[in-house]
Amino acid sequence: MSRPVHFEIHASDPERAITFYTAVFDWSFERWGPEPYWSVTTGEGPGIDGGLLLRSGPPPDPDSSPGAFPITMEVPDIDLLTREVVQAGGTVASEKSAIPGVGWLVHCRDPEGNLFGMLEPDPDAG
Repeated sequence: MSRPVHFEIHASDPERAITFYTAVFDWSFERWGPEPYWSVTTGEGPGIDGGLLLRSGPPPDPDSSPGAFPITMEVPDIDLLTREVVQAGGTVASEKSAIPGVGWLVHCRDPEGNLFGMLEPDPDAG
């Protein structure tokens, strides 16, 4: 069974988003890697942590479609699960890519158009 292991918040103004989530939820943010990306620590105990990144397109229109945080599930075989997504009616939104020292990541859409990620841990990825 695959469980969520990561979420991402897309922001047009990352500093404004960091200020918001720090004030409201007491989350902590740390710049990570060469791209504008921050790791998000949500607290101690059960739960998941995530990331915040610069939005690459227009923000969601709150009057016509809900915005969302893509959730990422840890999977044992990303290639197999990607094929299963397509066979079940989903699509691949971004091809598999390496996150050095972490693993392999692919983003897909379910048949309703919702975005989600899958991560195969592999410290040798890259």
